[in-house]
Amino acid sequence: MTKNVYIHIPFCKSKCKYCSFISFTNIDYIATYINKLIEEIKTDYSGEKLKTLYIGGGTPSLLKIEDLKKIINIFNLDTDCEFTIELNPDDINLNYLKELQDLGVNRLSIGSQSFNDKILNFIGRRHDSQCIIKSIEIAKKCNFNNISLDLIYGLPLQTIELIKTDLDTFLNLDIQHISTYGLKIEENSYWGKIFNEKNYQLELINSKIDIPNDDIQAEMYELINDILSKNKFYRYEISNFAKKGYESNHNLNYWNNNEYYGFGISAHGYINGNRYSNYETFNEYIQNKNKKEYFYKLTEKEKLEEEIFLGFRKSSGINILNINQKYNIDFENKYKNVLKKYFKYFKKTPEGYSLNLQGVLISNIILSEFLD
Repeated sequence: MTKNVYIHIPFCKSKCKYCSFISFTNIDYIATYINKLIEEIKTDYSGEKLKTLYIGGGTPSLLKIEDLKKIINIFNLDTDCEFTIELNPDDINLNYLKELQDLGVNRLSIGSQSFNDKILNFIGRRHDSQCIIKSIEIAKKCNFNNISLDLIYGLPLQTIELIKTDLDTFLNLDIQHISTYGLKIEENSYWGKIFNEKNYQLELINSKIDIPNDDIQAEMYELINDILSKNKFYRYEISNFAKKGYESNHNLNYWNNNEYYGFGISAHGYINGNRYSNYETFNEYIQNKNKKEYFYKLTEKEKLEEEIFLGFRKSSGINILNINQKYNIDFENKYKNVLKKYFKYFKKTPEGYSLNLQGVLISNIILSEFLD
């Protein structure tokens, strides 16, 4: 049986102002962390062939090739394994990418977030727009042909027109995938401490900066859908768009409710029907030998609910025949009230149901109704 793996590298040179991910700026701890990470992998990984391997962060491109090699050599990669690593544009150079290729990396996820230099500076990114463009050129020179960029919409200073400009720049780069995320300000981020939720503003020392509200974010999302769909990209999952054949298999594994290992600080995993997560502080992760902070065996009811929640993230939606067989239910009868109440937001597919674009915009409300 094949498996999938996510590895978290929790180090960054600096912390972006919107970021609430578990990451640390003290890179002196990297060596200690790598040793613990390798210990965890050797303890928990059972040697299965991997269909996907995804190294995220944080900033994995801070690691030296020798450290990455120590980690990767533990795994048994399938011949067609999709191997993704996240990179910051300012870390990319020709030699580093060639060495990544030699390790088996065949998919790059580049953290761009915006192509507007004023916005990039305001949100605390270390690169500018030309650095992003140059990083793509270098990747193409290394013959990487499966490249993804990140785009955040709903940022301070961002307008509908600036989103259009960002998408024009992205399309001109002629790459295969884009992940688009609406800004959510979390309490444990830098902005979370100065965010006035009532007024949708960041309260800086000398000024107040407006943040696009939910309605404007929805308008931006619809625009992104419209422009990308007209340019041979399709939305295969709520936040992800790809040219045909370039969907992220690793992400689809999540949405298909399949199992995967999660290694590293704060990483989540799903193995043998058990959901687990690792400790979120550096000391707890290092000191707790082979222990998880959270470990829980899902009930059949919880598995069904997750199958529905995750499945509806995909544009293809859920396969009710599979669900009926897997959980011994009649989906359309069990959930007839929800299907009737929100009928204008569902699309009937040959396999079951999916959410239309308007349904995606209120998906949290709709999906909550599938909870008994």
